[in-house]
Amino acid sequence: MILSEFHTKLVYTLIVIRRYIMLKNITLSAEDELIKKARQKAQQQRTTLNATFREWLKQYVNAGTDSSEYESLMKSLSYAQPEKVFTREERNER
Repeated sequence: MILSEFHTKLVYTLIVIRRYIMLKNITLSAEDELIKKARQKAQQQRTTLNATFREWLKQYVNAGTDSSEYESLMKSLSYAQPEKVFTREERNER
């Protein structure tokens, strides 16, 4: 590979990566007390209000898509582990 080809691919890769990292600022309005409580809750969860909002925005945009709802549900239930695996006969007992 010629050096210029390598450089072109490297620059293109960096541009593509930067495209996904760039964040835009937006302005939202809410009551002062609500913002204070939201910041406190985010701090308790060891995150920021901005990160929490970005996560909410992703969920909002993806709402209604079957796979995202399923993945979200599975993630929220990941703490649950079965203590016993039932046999077919046990599952079908009445």
